[in-house]
Amino acid sequence: MEEEATLGNDRASLARLTARYRGVLAVMEAGAHSPWVSRYLEGLDWQVIVSNPRKVRAIYQHERKSDRRDALMLARIGRMDRALLYPVRHGSEEAQQDLLRIKLRDSLVRARVALINSVRFSLKSLGYAVSNPSSERFHKVAMESLPEVVREMIAPSVQALAELSGRIAVLEREISVLARTKYPQTLWLQQVPGVGAITALYFVLKIEDPRRFAKVRDVGAFLGLCPRRNQSGENDPQLRITKRGDPYLRRLLVSAAQYILGPFAPASALRQYGLTLAAEGTARAKKRAVVAVARKLAVLLLSLWKNERSYVPFPQFS
Repeated sequence: MEEEATLGNDRASLARLTARYRGVLAVMEAGAHSPWVSRYLEGLDWQVIVSNPRKVRAIYQHERKSDRRDALMLARIGRMDRALLYPVRHGSEEAQQDLLRIKLRDSLVRARVALINSVRFSLKSLGYAVSNPSSERFHKVAMESLPEVVREMIAPSVQALAELSGRIAVLEREISVLARTKYPQTLWLQQVPGVGAITALYFVLKIEDPRRFAKVRDVGAFLGLCPRRNQSGENDPQLRITKRGDPYLRRLLVSAAQYILGPFAPASALRQYGLTLAAEGTARAKKRAVVAVARKLAVLLLSLWKNERSYVPFPQFS
């Protein structure tokens, strides 16, 4: 039987659909609603496949792409060979809620940076020197040595910065407690200098099961930190990384890698590896070194978590 219809994206509509068709296969693309929709349908005894939309070329490169054609193509591929859909595995609802706590903190940090830049631009346009404190302290020193009229002008923005910084600090404490109490496995990851509670917790929540990868090296490709490849015959050019996977986790790992290569990080084999790659001194070499260290860091974190072992800066000498 074949039937086409539109459906509301809510639980009531989905419940009516599942009542008509018991235990069938549902195929959908990964998106904003796919985590809760897939979990809801699975709870009603449906089989669900969440397709990776970036992998199904027959859909995203179709010359006459539309929602109706996309749905029809997903259904046909699902009947033919499910592996061609490159199924995505969503995390649990609990893990998603904990991830959103970290994402909320990141949104507030971005809002604070934008507001600080706005205040800096306003003061510079009036000819006043702007001190360069940390983002956490900017609201405390922004109005020093300013005329009263200028202070009144920027006071609302400074007050908003104070409130944002307070809320960010509260979230960071909550995330730290959450990592320590609910996800003690993050402590294995935080042994590595440059990896804090936020990076460790987000890594654990996105991976969920450290044994999901046949080889720990596969985590680099999962996070989009491996280079693309377009080899044909003798032609095998060096390409940029794929940037697949979660962009925020990739950003956290790159930030940790920058610390590892920075002036204040302790000596380690990972640091030596990165500094060797960056020895050319060019901007491109430094960027490649950061990405390479981030990839090796992801492998190291997964290995520490999977094997529950202590971090050794120079394992070859241990």
